[in-house]
Amino acid sequence: MLAACLLWNAKSVLPERPSLSALAWPGKIAFVGGYDPRRCGIATFTTDLCEAIATALPNSECFAVGVNDRAEGYKYPLRVRAEILQKDLDSYRRAADFLNFHNAAVLCVQHEFGIYGGQAGMHLLSLLKEVRMPVVTTLHTVLAQPDSTQLKVMNELVRRSDRLVVMAHKGAEILRDVYSVPMTKVDVIPHGIADIAFADSSLSKEQFGLEGKRVLLTFGLLGPGKGIEQVIEALPEIVKQHPNVVYLILGATHPHLVEREGESYRLGLERLTDERGMKEHVIFYDRFVSQEDLIEFICATDIYLTPYLNEAQITSGTLAQVYGAGKAVISTPYWHAKELLAENYGKLVPFRDPQAIADAVCDYLNDSSLFEATRRNAWQAGRKMIWPAVAAGYVESFRHAQADRKSMPRGAFGGWTLGSRPYNLPPLRLDHIVRMSDGTGIFQHATFNVPNFHEGYCTDDNARAFILCCLLAEPGPLKPWETTYLAFLTAAFDHQTTRFRNFMSHSRQWLEKTGSEDSHGRAMWALGVGTARSANKGHQRLSVYLFELALPPVAGFISPRAWAFTLLGIHEYLLRHPGKTKVMAAREVLTQKLVTRWNDCASEDWPWFENEATYDNARLSQAMILSGKSMGDDEVYQIGLKSLRWLVSIQRTQAGDFRPIGSNGFYTKNGARADFDQQPVEAQAMVSACLDAFRLTEDPFWTSEAKRAFEWFLGRNDLGQSLYDSATGGCADGLHESRVNENQGAESSLAFHIALAEMNHDAHPTPLFR
Repeated sequence: MLAACLLWNAKSVLPERPSLSALAWPGKIAFVGGYDPRRCGIATFTTDLCEAIATALPNSECFAVGVNDRAEGYKYPLRVRAEILQKDLDSYRRAADFLNFHNAAVLCVQHEFGIYGGQAGMHLLSLLKEVRMPVVTTLHTVLAQPDSTQLKVMNELVRRSDRLVVMAHKGAEILRDVYSVPMTKVDVIPHGIADIAFADSSLSKEQFGLEGKRVLLTFGLLGPGKGIEQVIEALPEIVKQHPNVVYLILGATHPHLVEREGESYRLGLERLTDERGMKEHVIFYDRFVSQEDLIEFICATDIYLTPYLNEAQITSGTLAQVYGAGKAVISTPYWHAKELLAENYGKLVPFRDPQAIADAVCDYLNDSSLFEATRRNAWQAGRKMIWPAVAAGYVESFRHAQADRKSMPRGAFGGWTLGSRPYNLPPLRLDHIVRMSDGTGIFQHATFNVPNFHEGYCTDDNARAFILCCLLAEPGPLKPWETTYLAFLTAAFDHQTTRFRNFMSHSRQWLEKTGSEDSHGRAMWALGVGTARSANKGHQRLSVYLFELALPPVAGFISPRAWAFTLLGIHEYLLRHPGKTKVMAAREVLTQKLVTRWNDCASEDWPWFENEATYDNARLSQAMILSGKSMGDDEVYQIGLKSLRWLVSIQRTQAGDFRPIGSNGFYTKNGARADFDQQPVEAQAMVSACLDAFRLTEDPFWTSEAKRAFEWFLGRNDLGQSLYDSATGGCADGLHESRVNENQGAESSLAFHIALAEMNHDAHPTPLFR
């Protein structure tokens, strides 16, 4: 039944009777994912798959790289040869080195957004960019409505994988329709299951003290999305007709849920059980069970229930295991269940409908012939899901991946090999940013690496600090400060003037009634980023509120940089709230203002918006690139690319190093350009703009220029001296003609860390357009 319904050339890889000779395989096979004894479904799957393939290919070497969700790791079996710490980006690169060094013939990656570090699991991409072997990625979740970051990560994951495995045809359909994946790249292989003999459940009930009972079962890590409360609500009606029914709820609460909320969900289920008078009919087994114990519970089960609350579940390992064991299954119509239980292989009931659950259970318990026929049909269909058959399917996918790689070498994917990797980026160190912050906000200036209280605070730097917090997938020590920086922006906004104030003294007194247009624009930019990227829902809502209040005055501004900063904020805002008419209208107005400036000032030898190139120059080009692309306005888009390419050409030394326009005179049309003082914000702006240009054009010229600008921080500059201080995590305030400015103020240090985040792919300020 599973293999018969193929979609649009998506290949269902299920050999009927795999033989060892047919599965002969040269070389090593590596797996990346969670691994036993880590307690999660992906870990169990990775372990089972690795062992099944090792059994099928006894002459091959199978090994795994385990992904740890805790610093102390796990006591892994010998099969696990290396480990990745989920939130440590460098460990992904080290794992790639390990895999390349050990010459794996193929890499099988288990993908679920939540098990890898970075925004939407972005850290995994750092590994995939550097491995040299073919990659087969199993997608345990395929989102039909991804957010902007998930979409970007998924598209890159598709690009970096030679083949994709999904466990249901619905997954192939979503890959085709949402991610434009050719079906020739997709293999449909069902979730593997243990081979359990078809038997009467009464033979296994005695060991649990359940003789004479009709046993209902739900198992797996507990969490609110499981819908277990719906079954408890249905029990009174079921018990009225069948007093011997017992409902087993098997499994520990999901460890991540326990970290956040303790056992509140389980306790709520127990209270509900008591309130409905079902205490004698519900048994909670609060533990993570071994595979052997699980099989015993399954054998004692009569009816299995998956009352999940969300349709968008493409795979359920628990459903697959019980179905293949020949049990009657009742489920809500999430995607995997609809596919597996079609044609009377089980019963589907509406979401959140206890009465329908009760009716379905009683239908089976009242009709023994229906009950037995359903069981036998499911068991027979499940023979194509047992691990030996699934292992054979994966080996076939591995063969296709190797063939695909020969026809399209890694270079065609745009990846870096070990030998061509550009450089090792510095590790993230936020000590100095924290040191520069207090309960009010971040201080503007520092004397060497000591905060300068006398100069107080400003909106500009708190906006930058808030952006950094939102862009970092793992803000670590900065996490509590995100609230402080946003609170500063909130206090800076004057509701009467609808403008932001900029400068505040150390005694918390505003030093002006209205800040500069540029500071207003930077605040708008930060609020747009907060709207799109903050993980805190309250921060998102406050960012939207302030953004919409502060947007109208910008149309009357005369500063091109204020327009550009606001356009960057609008771009972010619209990622979260596309179609907002007033915001889109503001984007039209501001881009037209920049187009007018361009038409008034630009010439073939001076393709720029003003008669002087001053500071944060690349942000004007970046705003035009992003706005033009998202608006579908090619004139605006091409102006952005042309102006950025000109900036690249005039900000390079004869030795090929980045040399930003100096702040001591800037660069006037038909005049001499100032080479000093060079400011970190110029390098940061160039890094960001060039990375955006690359993401939209896929021209490697732009990644080279982003790298060149970033290396300015690290010593590839006129003086050959590093501005970044790895001992403090701070960045020098600039490069003078003969020395580095050793003060490590907020603007400079934040410029470095935002640029590092972007280079590290911790943050992508430009998601793909939707």
